Amino acid sequence: MQFVDEASIIVEAGKGGNGCLSFRREKYVPKGGPDGGDGGHGGSVYLIGDDALNTLIDFKYQRFYKAQNGQPGQGRQMSGRAGDDLHVKVPVGTTVIDEETLEVIADVTEAGQVVLVGQGGRRGLGNIHFKSSTNRAPRQTTKGTEGERRNLRLEMKVMADVGLLGLPNAGKSTLIRAVSAAKPKVANYPFTTLVPNLGVVKIGPHEHFVMADVPGLIEGASEGAGLGLRFLKHLTRTRLLLHVVDVAPFDESDPVAAAEAIVHELEQFSAALSERPRWLVLNKFDLLPEEQREAVAEEIISRLKWEGPVFRISAISGQGADALVQAVHRWLTEQRRLENEDEAAAERERQMRERMEEESVARTEERLGRKRKRDADDDDDFDDDDYDVDVEYVE
Repeated sequence: MQFVDEASIIVEAGKGGNGCLSFRREKYVPKGGPDGGDGGHGGSVYLIGDDALNTLIDFKYQRFYKAQNGQPGQGRQMSGRAGDDLHVKVPVGTTVIDEETLEVIADVTEAGQVVLVGQGGRRGLGNIHFKSSTNRAPRQTTKGTEGERRNLRLEMKVMADVGLLGLPNAGKSTLIRAVSAAKPKVANYPFTTLVPNLGVVKIGPHEHFVMADVPGLIEGASEGAGLGLRFLKHLTRTRLLLHVVDVAPFDESDPVAAAEAIVHELEQFSAALSERPRWLVLNKFDLLPEEQREAVAEEIISRLKWEGPVFRISAISGQGADALVQAVHRWLTEQRRLENEDEAAAERERQMRERMEEESVARTEERLGRKRKRDADDDDDFDDDDYDVDVEYVE
């Protein structure tokens, strides 16, 4: 299935039914008074979180969603049928943004979460409502109101506990293949991974965590270079980042410079995300001569001035991967325990997530603002005098 994490759709709620103008007319009751019923309310449009979905591919082919209109009222005080609401399933982890106002409408983070995105129109009133002591035969009714119509931007961020960070070809996909059942494409060239991959890492029968492998970053990723800007947002929902560094790059480049470039891009993209706990994972250790391995590791740690946990692994052979997985699981378990028992820790985590979400949304607003400006500039450049004019090219 094709991975699509951004989509623009149009939602339109149903129109309310008009009120009915009617008078009771029966045998022996020639002037029975008004009996026009009310119209039905228009259907509303809702988004509902579904954990069985992991892509926005459906919205690429169907962009317009409309709820049912309410039916008009009828005589004998019969109200029109209300329009059916429309429920549209979206993946868990979807942020909903109004493209016109850039307002963040909702963040769908749980399966079954329901979000109203289009309010149905109100019903019109029949003439029975306008009867009074001075107006015994009212001919007034009201029309149903139009349903709400909105242009929405959907952005999906994968829901994972741990995110893998690193340059292309650092071994992130190999690592997630080694510790989970996920089978992303692996090859000996950069940018093999083009979409995020999720893997469930099982520790025991009932214990597991989710790891996310996103496409590798390059210098300038925070400004849109490569695939970075589009996929860095998927790391904003993670609790822990594993910075994977290739200690034996095939082009003999400097691993420390590569690691520093990634840290810089992370800080440029999101200050809050760069404050997330980050562990250093030195990969491809088996490619170094055994007598040089520890010296190379110490040099990298020293030059990076790294103070956090460091793991030495070989993802392709699995060497050191189990120790890494066990350490990650213990850390995640301890973090959840702290948040459950300590309100201050839970509040810090909530504030951190809010900061990352705000920064991610600000990035989206900036991107949409630039797009809107480009569209406006294109319209300004349009010359009506040249429209529909045949141009003859002479060689």
